[in-house]
Amino acid sequence: MTTLLADGPPTTNAGEEVFRQNDSVAIPVSVPSRLAEDPAALEECYRTFGPTVHAYLRRRMAAADAEDVLQQTFLELWRSRSAYDPSRSLEAFILGIARKRSIDLLRRDVRRPTTSLDEVPDGALSTASLVQGVVDADEVRRALDVLPPEQRDTIELSYFAQMTQAEIAEALGVPLGTVKARAARGLRRLAAILMPEEE
Repeated sequence: MTTLLADGPPTTNAGEEVFRQNDSVAIPVSVPSRLAEDPAALEECYRTFGPTVHAYLRRRMAAADAEDVLQQTFLELWRSRSAYDPSRSLEAFILGIARKRSIDLLRRDVRRPTTSLDEVPDGALSTASLVQGVVDADEVRRALDVLPPEQRDTIELSYFAQMTQAEIAEALGVPLGTVKARAARGLRRLAAILMPEEE
């Protein structure tokens, strides 16, 4: 017989498997507490939460990238298992790791923009314009590094990853109004850094 519990301490009869339901799927109540030492608990987590995490990642990136980030997520879960509090939602903990790794991937891809030389019209690549482009890009990168992380993330996802504010809100797990406020504050601060008022 299987007993399904809400949050709270399990009660068992002999031979009965107890599940907890504070996540969107039921997991054996022993898994979160065993995660710290037992590799089999990680396998159960992967079987149980892998499809949910993969679906979450597929809404944000290409299939191949989602597979890579899925693997990184569960590797990091194992590495950071001592930071997990078994009284909290394991699903939320794992999805938090997945969200951070997906943002890392977007940042990495954003910082490596490329253009095929075949797409550049003849005569467009003067040395002066190339040098100025590198200087401008470096100034923007430095200015972005000065911003608070939440403002920098919002601007990078908007301008470099070309995500809408609604997509950014979903990816970061924050309300749309928060994304709009972060973007506005970040752009004002960027403008002040890049174009300081002359005295």
